[in-house]
Amino acid sequence: MKKKQRRRLKKKPVIILLLIIIGLTTLIINLIPDKKKVKDEPKKNVNEEKKEEVPNIKIVDLKSDSRNIAVMYNNISDVWGNQAGLQDAYIVYEIIVEGGYTRLMAIFKDKNIERIGCVRSSRPYFLDYALENDAIYVHFGASTRALSDIEELGVNNINFINYNDGYWRDKTLKLSLEHTAYTSSELINKGIEHYNYKKTSTNKPILNYTDKEVDLSSFEDSIKADSVFIDYSAVRNTSYIYDSENKVYLRSQGTKRRSYEHVDAITDKQYSAKNIITYKVKNKPIDKKDRQALSNIGSGEGYYITNGYAVPIKWEKKSRESKTIYTYNNGEEITVNDGNTFIQIQPSNEELIIK
Repeated sequence: MKKKQRRRLKKKPVIILLLIIIGLTTLIINLIPDKKKVKDEPKKNVNEEKKEEVPNIKIVDLKSDSRNIAVMYNNISDVWGNQAGLQDAYIVYEIIVEGGYTRLMAIFKDKNIERIGCVRSSRPYFLDYALENDAIYVHFGASTRALSDIEELGVNNINFINYNDGYWRDKTLKLSLEHTAYTSSELINKGIEHYNYKKTSTNKPILNYTDKEVDLSSFEDSIKADSVFIDYSAVRNTSYIYDSENKVYLRSQGTKRRSYEHVDAITDKQYSAKNIITYKVKNKPIDKKDRQALSNIGSGEGYYITNGYAVPIKWEKKSRESKTIYTYNNGEEITVNDGNTFIQIQPSNEELIIK
C-alpha cells in the first residue's frame, strides 16, 4: 500500500506540470494573430488620412504635374501695344533692368497660346524666379553674367540665339529687329522636345491658392487699395486701378510724361491682375552698360493686394533656387485669390503709393 501511495504522490507533480505547460501553450496560440484574418482585413492608408483637399481653382490646375514655362518679355515703351499672351500667364514678375526700364517674366502652365512676346534677353536675377517655379526658361540672348549663371545653375533653357526654330520675326511692326521676336506654346514645346527636357514636376506652385474669396478688409492692419502706384525709376512706373465690378486691377505703365493702359496686341484688352504682390529690394549698376545687380536673396517687407484692400506682408528667399515665402505679419503664409498675380519687385529707393 505504501509503495502505491508513493507512486501516486510522484505522479501528481508531473501531471500538474503538464497541465501548466498545456495552459501556457493554449494562451500563446490564442495570442498569435490569425494570418488569414490579417490578410483579409483591409489595411488603413496613413497617407489617405493625411491627404489634403486640393482646391478646384481656375487659374491653374493644381493636380497637373506639367512643368512651368517662363518667358522673358521685352517691356521697353516702344513695344507697348505689341505685347501678347501676358493675360494667359498665371504669374508675371516685373523687375528693373538697365536704363531704368523694366522687363517682365511670365509663368505659363498647361496653355496653348498662339502668340507670345515679344521675347527678350535674360538678366541674372530673373533666373532666380524661373528656378523657384521649376520652369523651363525661354529667352532671346542674355547678358554675359546671365549666360554663365544659366550654365552654372543648370537652368533648363531655350535660347533663341541657339535654337532658331523656336520663334519668328514680325516684320510688319515698325520696330528695330530686336523688338520683333515672337513665339508660341507649340514652338516652345518643340524646343522642349529638341533639348529633351523633363516635362513634369513635383513642385507645388509658389503661392497658396484658394477657391474661397480672400477678403482682406477684415484684417486688422488692412488698408484701402483702390489705386496702386509703383515707381521703378525716373523713366518708368507701373500703376493699377481697381475695377470693383469685375474685382480685378486694371494695369497701366508710364513714362516720365504720361501713363498708358497696358493692352494686349491680339485681344486689344487691357491687362488685369487679380492679385498683386509688391516689395522693395536694393539694386545697383555692375557695368558700363548700367546692367543691374539685385539684393533679392534675404528677407523684407511688402504688401499683398486683392479685392480693393492691401495688407502688409513679409517675404523671404533663402537661396537662388529656393521658393520665396510670403507671410502675413503673424507668420502665417498668405493665401491668394483664384486668379493671376503680378509680382512687382521694386527698387528700394523708389515710391510706392497705395490708396
